[in-house]
Amino acid sequence: MNNEVTELLLSRAAQIKLLILDVDGVMTDGRLWFGDDGAEYKSFNVKDGHGIKQLINRGIDVAVISGRCSSAVDRRMQELGIEHYYPGQSDKLSAFDELIEKLAVQSIQVAYMGDDQPDVPAMQLCGLPVAVADAHQCAVEVAGWVTRANGGAGAVRELCDLILAQQPELSSDDH
Repeated sequence: MNNEVTELLLSRAAQIKLLILDVDGVMTDGRLWFGDDGAEYKSFNVKDGHGIKQLINRGIDVAVISGRCSSAVDRRMQELGIEHYYPGQSDKLSAFDELIEKLAVQSIQVAYMGDDQPDVPAMQLCGLPVAVADAHQCAVEVAGWVTRANGGAGAVRELCDLILAQQPELSSDDH
């Protein structure tokens, strides 16, 4: 597992202008909860949310591409102020390409955090591919970095902190 912080990793983190996240298994622990009434429930880590808000406040775009549609995720995206939200994407690469063009960023300026096969094509194209600690092996194999935390347990915050610490315009007391 590649969770060592290297000079290459730090230099890639310094270039990030867009962070793209998967939802299930990255922003959540990957479990799906269904109530008797058919309602779907998900658990999000508040620390991850704070890291996302810090990135947005510093002018780094955050996008979410999810393979599923969920009203719980819709609500969380709204709470976090994530403008670039792509639910129900069976082909995440199409959404990735659309984001790159729409935001006029280069692939090298994109970090993508995933946990399984649907994330791999986009992870292979971005400058900083990241897998959560409990990701499937296929995602770990293409990741340039693997977080110490599992999905839904602070992994997103780990990446946000890494990116924020490497942004040249930030002073160390800003986070």
